[in-house]
Amino acid sequence: MSDELHEEIRAAVGAILKGRDSEDDFDRSLWEDLCDTGFHLLGVPEEIGGSGGGLRDLAVVVDLLAFHGARVPVAESAFLAGWLLARAGLSIPDGLVVASIDQARVHRRNGLRLSGRVRAPWARHAGHVVTIAHDGNVAVAPVSAVERHENLAGEPRDVVVLDDVEVTAAAPADVEPDEVLHRGALVRAVQLAGAARAVLESARRHVAQREQFGRPLARFQAVQQHLAALAAEVTAMRVSADAAVLAVEASDRRADIAVAAAKATTSAGAHVVASVGHQLHGALGYSAEHALGAATTRLWSWREEFGNESHWHDRLAAADGSVWSAVTGGGR
Repeated sequence: MSDELHEEIRAAVGAILKGRDSEDDFDRSLWEDLCDTGFHLLGVPEEIGGSGGGLRDLAVVVDLLAFHGARVPVAESAFLAGWLLARAGLSIPDGLVVASIDQARVHRRNGLRLSGRVRAPWARHAGHVVTIAHDGNVAVAPVSAVERHENLAGEPRDVVVLDDVEVTAAAPADVEPDEVLHRGALVRAVQLAGAARAVLESARRHVAQREQFGRPLARFQAVQQHLAALAAEVTAMRVSADAAVLAVEASDRRADIAVAAAKATTSAGAHVVASVGHQLHGALGYSAEHALGAATTRLWSWREEFGNESHWHDRLAAADGSVWSAVTGGGR
């Protein structure tokens, strides 16, 4: 899709987001508006019930939702659950469906049934969960029993309790658990880049409006240096996330390296962005109600999810020559 059409997506989603400020853990009104326009399943094939389009299109929406701190699970429903269902050729069930991070035990007694405890963000608001069962099937099961947990940003990070639950659909798919980890790392990298941009924009506004000794903070050289460092970090995060999305969409053989580098870069950058962002705001922005606090608590949370920078640095180190090949575009 062209950059012009991506701008149209940003404008359309931006219009839906305009003026919203939900304090609930799930903005149901926003979710319904996204469903009405099809943006909640952008990037998911139409033949299984999605809205069509490519991974870059979906990444534009996810980035923008992260920038605005929207409390809706597009990442978990389209980026993860929709992807798993597409790999298995299964249709998307009615209502909100989210993906499980863990495998579930499978057994057969009067049909296919699942047992186990699987982590599934936003499950308390979902009707179905998609998981990879131990027999290799991608399975869809109704959500009934949920243990509620939250991350630092107050986003639902639930555990679904599957107690001999009958699946509603299942099909074999060539998907390894490690692929789910990479896919999750990719979407969190995109979200981290979006939230980091929100911190940068908030800092720019603050130092332009706030005065000290009779002049705006933005006029002080030290503030300008901090702002430049913040902008550089945000740019690195955005570029690495964009490169990973392009590599995955193109099925590049080095896509795993690009995803590992993106999650390592954005997770490491999250610490710098949050620290400098709060420093530029002075004593403001530490509460979750403040726009800055809403962004930085997400940065701190998403930094750890699907592997932090240490995990992905180790994965990159283990890749050895593959990283050099990816960087140079050829051999050693």
